[in-house]
Amino acid sequence: MRYKLHCFGESGHSYKAALALELAGLDWEPVYVDFFNGTTRGEAFRAEVNEMGECPVLQDGDLTLSQSGVIQTYLSDTYGHFGGQTPEDAREILRWQLWDNHKLSSNAGLCRFLMNFLPEDKRPQEVIGFLQGRLRAAYGILNVHLEGRGWIVGDALSNADLTCCSYLYYPEPFGFDRSEWPNIDAWLSRLSAQPGWKAPYDLMPGNPSDRA
Repeated sequence: MRYKLHCFGESGHSYKAALALELAGLDWEPVYVDFFNGTTRGEAFRAEVNEMGECPVLQDGDLTLSQSGVIQTYLSDTYGHFGGQTPEDAREILRWQLWDNHKLSSNAGLCRFLMNFLPEDKRPQEVIGFLQGRLRAAYGILNVHLEGRGWIVGDALSNADLTCCSYLYYPEPFGFDRSEWPNIDAWLSRLSAQPGWKAPYDLMPGNPSDRA
């Protein structure tokens, strides 16, 4: 295996990198990170894998990269997949990656965590409601943008799609109903029809059922 991706199934940010590797047909293997038992908070992980204490982390020989957007860009720069057709496309892809990380994935990941991975009596309902409001605004922006479009940038699948889609494929409830957003729904269906596509828990090790 050329690439090793430190990841876990519940991580939407890991899914962005894993999906980029898989859809590009690259040779890779997942390295399971036991997030829920504190691996990323441990001294060994931060000293040897990622000082930021986060997943995903890509290893390509002696090169180690963290942050999903950096990993996606590296793979595009190296192999030409999903990086856009022109410099203008590349800038637009970056614009959507930054938007996603600030407006969509960050809120979706936190909301999903609070609603599904905390004990029920410790779930902060006011915070959850606030996050869901921000998410609805983000869904609205994305849904309008996708009107009449096949993909977020240009006329082909790109890293913009691979970053924005990640949390929207998870089965746990966090206030997202595809049927409310027809353009997002159609876009997610197009993406999941791509050869090699896999759902998060089929692509990476780690599943809430493992801790049930």
